[in-house]
Amino acid sequence: MIKNKIHKYDFLIVGAGMIGCLTALSLLKKKYKVLVIDKGNLSIDDSRTLAVNAKSRDFLKNLNLWNELKQTQPIKNIFIKDYINSEELIFENKEEHMGTVVYNKDLLKKVRKILLDRKCLYKNIDISLEEFLQSKKVIISNKQIEFKKIILTAGKFFNNDLIIDKKTFDEGHISYVGFFNHTKNHQNNAYEIFTSKGPLAVLPAPNKSQKYSTFIYSSKINRNINFHSLISNYFNNTHGKIVLNGNINSFTITPHISSPIKNDLLLLGDTLRSIHPVAGQGWNLGVKDITTFVNLLDQYSIDDPNLYKFYYARRRVDSFAYLSFTSLLNSFYENENNLNKFFIKFGFQSLLNISFLRNIFIKQAMGRISLV
Repeated sequence: MIKNKIHKYDFLIVGAGMIGCLTALSLLKKKYKVLVIDKGNLSIDDSRTLAVNAKSRDFLKNLNLWNELKQTQPIKNIFIKDYINSEELIFENKEEHMGTVVYNKDLLKKVRKILLDRKCLYKNIDISLEEFLQSKKVIISNKQIEFKKIILTAGKFFNNDLIIDKKTFDEGHISYVGFFNHTKNHQNNAYEIFTSKGPLAVLPAPNKSQKYSTFIYSSKINRNINFHSLISNYFNNTHGKIVLNGNINSFTITPHISSPIKNDLLLLGDTLRSIHPVAGQGWNLGVKDITTFVNLLDQYSIDDPNLYKFYYARRRVDSFAYLSFTSLLNSFYENENNLNKFFIKFGFQSLLNISFLRNIFIKQAMGRISLV
């Protein structure tokens, strides 16, 4: 039986993934009334890691989440190599770590538990967003819910051309993610190798042994890959003997950027944009979405049209910058012509020899400065 009492909320968040749940915590801290719904059962079968930059680490500390994570792995240096230049680039920062690797499921479990304890997270709720946007009302668990605004954080695979205008770029890439043990200590170092077939990144994974790492390899062609040979070929000297650990998961990369059909719908995280994983900044961009929006709430009311106007103005520029940079960089390495090789050598040597330029890249990767 449906109760007559109407429960009023400021925001309804659709999607209980990492960005949706962190958005909810950020808004709750600002004393807004928030409800999070998800069409799934909230099960977490996820072995992926997150590369958390320094700025995102500050964000998690502000929400009192960082010290709750028991398994973290700092990144001290980032080594960048390619098949064109003989030298290697080293990104390092003596003041603080370049970033930290954490397990996605560890953080997500903690965030969801907080929301479940506060009774503002509901699972197995499948709704019509078109009707929501018109009525701003819904019935959940026999309760009449009324809300002012919808935040959509349903992820990169969300498609509904009645709600969002989604433009995709550079289709056809596949990313492979896995873990491996090795006999040498990783020394808190991360690596990005630009091969002729696609970029290969290796990050130190949280593990007391210091001999456990994760990799992500992206390729344009769906082909049979001997991952043991691939990783051993590039990391035998730094990591020693390689032994793959567990399953290797794959997913399609479809870089995109989306816009809402109606102005009162807020898109965050991978729903707003997804980029090629070559830069390792996708999750950190989602955190910037949250902080940008929450900070704008200090200046504009929920009903002020300038709130969403300025949010999209700021986040689209940042999104396009990353989308263009990652797609262009990947394209340069995949297309082996003399002009591309010239630009790659020029950019690589500039970063290698101009410390000021290299420091800008380091600070930007850490989130200490922004592209916009």
